[in-house]
Amino acid sequence: MIQTAASPTLDVLFRRILARKPDALALLDPINKQRVTGFTAKRLTFAEADRAISALAAHFIEAGLPNNSIIAVQLPNTVELMLTVLAAHRAGLVVAVCPLLWRQAELTVALNRTGARAIVTAAKIDGIDHADLAMNAAAEAFSIRHVCGFGTDLPEGMASLDLAVELQSSTTRPIVEDGRKAAIISFDVTAEGFRPVPRTHLHLIAGALAFSLESDVPQGSTLMSAFAASSFAGLSSSLGLWLLTGGTLALHHPFDSEVLERQIREQSCDTLIAPAQLALRLNTADLASRLPALRNVIGLWRAPEQVTSSPAWTVEQATLTDIYLFGEAGLFGARRSGDGTPAPILPGRQGARREVPGSSIAGEVFLTPKGTLALRGPMVTAAAYAPPLPPSGSLVAQPAPRDFVDTEYAARLDRSTGAICITSPPSGIMAVGGYRFLSGELQEWAKRLGQGALLTALPDRLSGHRLAGRAQDNARARAALNELGLNPLMVEAFRDRANSP
Repeated sequence: MIQTAASPTLDVLFRRILARKPDALALLDPINKQRVTGFTAKRLTFAEADRAISALAAHFIEAGLPNNSIIAVQLPNTVELMLTVLAAHRAGLVVAVCPLLWRQAELTVALNRTGARAIVTAAKIDGIDHADLAMNAAAEAFSIRHVCGFGTDLPEGMASLDLAVELQSSTTRPIVEDGRKAAIISFDVTAEGFRPVPRTHLHLIAGALAFSLESDVPQGSTLMSAFAASSFAGLSSSLGLWLLTGGTLALHHPFDSEVLERQIREQSCDTLIAPAQLALRLNTADLASRLPALRNVIGLWRAPEQVTSSPAWTVEQATLTDIYLFGEAGLFGARRSGDGTPAPILPGRQGARREVPGSSIAGEVFLTPKGTLALRGPMVTAAAYAPPLPPSGSLVAQPAPRDFVDTEYAARLDRSTGAICITSPPSGIMAVGGYRFLSGELQEWAKRLGQGALLTALPDRLSGHRLAGRAQDNARARAALNELGLNPLMVEAFRDRANSP
């Protein structure tokens, strides 16, 4: 039995759409899902998705996972990810989203830091045995009590979620649907190190509103999400935006540009959500003939300091909205003006253009006294980024609670326009796409490879940074890093470049 409160959850939003149009198309898999996971692509209506969500929720309940316990999820950009998140919420669980590039070392840290009780993955993703990775990480996490996955040839001891969907169990339990309850945990890296960031349903809905209202996505839109949903921005721009618009969510597993264009064309997608640098590749004169249905492009900038120097958007048929991302701290967006250049970001409240002046849908942006950008508002979890408290016996006065997050991005005001100029990312933090590292950690890992080994981050226009490594024997260095359970960004930094393009 589900008791509904005044503040909605993501599952309540889903049920409202289900009640209106159960037979409408809800979720579309990547058309190359066979290559990614070994299974054929699915097309689910809201009624079909609801049955799968209920079956998965029943499985989690029958597995003995208590209310409000944490379930870690590491899945590709397929319908199973969206179904699992909604099923976990229907079962009263909190979802910890884990990036796909994480291997055993990062997974183990995340499971232990959050006290996760279960982990969900897929048998194989892009040829990598993620089921085995999950089993090994779970063996090092005392809190894990249940390991489950999608796909065939699952290891012994891993429960099959495909079988759970087929069995269609009707087990339920009383759940209070309250948007103020914890919904997800994502993971960030700050100057203080690895940091889990919890968020409520209302935080996610606020993030989705920032996307929806600034880009003016119409109700009933067909969305194409080509941004990995393993972060706050990834989930709010895909799952959250889909539930707000009540349309269809098509998913693309990043990245194959030819497959992506084919999906947009064949599935008549009118809105594309993708990393901004990749979205800008569509900025060509023949876009209307190639993708005639496309009307909205939402570009997510993991390196927001690059927005002002980006090329102008020249496509008349589709508008471009820049979304500034600041790790897991928060985001805001600005639709480009008629000349295609990035819109100026003024200090103060960031509201949708069609709202009354001074609205604060996305929150507030301002500069701190030390010249860094800070965020506050309905999507910002200030407590998760609060500085550590002094020891209990310390004579140092306890600091007052903050209602904002200092992103640590250096910024200044333009003297002529008053707009905020973001000048550089946080010091000491390297970002490779959506993955952030402390520069000191790179050196610590390099030291474990022996004398003369070097691992560093080099500037990269597309991804922010790229990793490069040097060792006396690169092949042995790669094998050692694999043995340590590190992600492939670090492993491939030591590739042999003699034959590289």
